[in-house]
Amino acid sequence: MLLDTIHSRQDLLDIPEDQLGTLCSEIRQFLVQNVSRTGGHLASNLGIVETTVAIHRVFDTSRDRLVFDVGRYAPPAGGAFWLSEAL
Repeated sequence: MLLDTIHSRQDLLDIPEDQLGTLCSEIRQFLVQNVSRTGGHLASNLGIVETTVAIHRVFDTSRDRLVFDVGRYAPPAGGAFWLSEAL
């Protein structure tokens, strides 16, 4: 599984672009398995997978801070996010 090979941003960057769909499918499977066991909100997590992978490939998330607003009053485009200083 590709998901098991990711331990850093560089690991994500090393995944070829044509395998990112597979990675996103694995992430969704992980979310469904865990949320069905623990309970919680699932739809918003499933809807933001590709966006999150893209953000982590574009921005240096070890340095760039990302804040996701996925609350119920977030914009319909799947939530707003802002970049600020390092984590």
